[in-house]
Amino acid sequence: MTKTETPTTLDIMGIMARIPHRYPMLLIDRVVDIVPGESCTGIKNVSANEPAFQGHFPGHPIMPGVLIVEAMAQTSATLVVASLDGVSCDTHIVYFMTIESARFRHPVVPGDTLHIRVKKERSRGQVWKFSGEAYVGDKLCAEAVYTAMLVPRDEAAQGEA
Repeated sequence: MTKTETPTTLDIMGIMARIPHRYPMLLIDRVVDIVPGESCTGIKNVSANEPAFQGHFPGHPIMPGVLIVEAMAQTSATLVVASLDGVSCDTHIVYFMTIESARFRHPVVPGDTLHIRVKKERSRGQVWKFSGEAYVGDKLCAEAVYTAMLVPRDEAAQGEA
């Protein structure tokens, strides 16, 4: 069920066609180096204008680690949807299931460009396991292992009731 002609790069419009996130929670600007069903790299241009920096921390802005992990998850979700035929933002949602481990090694600050490298570790049915690493330049800033589930929108809506 892998898409045969998946683009190797997605701009912001391509990302928004694949995942439902919107400002202020859309945390990736571009996805590059897409290998369908396997890996890709999300790009996040970190700006001082982002809402989290108003309180994290005043006078010493640092991107919250939880947002870095969320950016990894969004990059992975984009890869999942871009890799499968008949799957789009209109038909499916990718939900976080677990974060098995996360490590934060170096602060990410406004002005940085975060390169989020995600790799599928395995998939079984609708559940995908990933490892992700976030870099600024060649410096590893964060890493995590996590799982996500692809859910049809009609099933997702039933869960909201």
